[in-house]
Amino acid sequence: MEPVLSALGPPSDVPSVLEIAFTEAVEGSGQDDQVSARLLDAAYEQFCRMGIKRSTMTDVARLAGVSRITVYRRFATKDQLVEHVVRREFRRYFDRFIVDIRDAPTVADRVVLGFVSSLRAIRHNRLIGGLLAVEPDAVVPSMTSDGGRTLGVVQQFVASRLRQEQRAGHIGAHVEVGLVAEMMVRMSASFLVIPSHVVDLDDEERVRAVARQFLVPMLDPPRAPHP
Repeated sequence: MEPVLSALGPPSDVPSVLEIAFTEAVEGSGQDDQVSARLLDAAYEQFCRMGIKRSTMTDVARLAGVSRITVYRRFATKDQLVEHVVRREFRRYFDRFIVDIRDAPTVADRVVLGFVSSLRAIRHNRLIGGLLAVEPDAVVPSMTSDGGRTLGVVQQFVASRLRQEQRAGHIGAHVEVGLVAEMMVRMSASFLVIPSHVVDLDDEERVRAVARQFLVPMLDPPRAPHP
């Protein structure tokens, strides 16, 4: 699973998969041509069926119905192919998040829906959610041992949405949106990587209630008393 870990958070200043996916979702870029999309579809299916370590470029070529040379023309190495597959899944996550909260009538509703949407999208993703469920040791280190870079990208995404709400007057100017986003992301991440014996994540009504009780109040924290 080394390709997944290096893709999510490389040690250098090169943008990580999450950072690229976030940029593509915000700017609406990152569309693949037909051949690349076909190969990514085949690679995704192959990785879900057999796992990444046991899959080869030949397997992907066979599933896509193309020659192995065609795969290598688009993706020079297996690591590069894995990075593009994972990037596309996170891009879809960011896109799905934006769609899910779009029609919610209030900022509180958008926070609740965003929390539920995030947990659902990642847990039910066949590739990323499957790895979290079956091989958490392959994914969790990328979230905990990269100096906070992976969580930081998601925090930037959430903070950008909260700043839009703040500019629209839906959140008070005194709210520290960066900190609120940090707490929201860390809470979501903990539910994803550490099983809960109190909150059933398959019970979306329960998850909504948790979000309303603990996340929504952060949008209007008590002001410090005047001296």
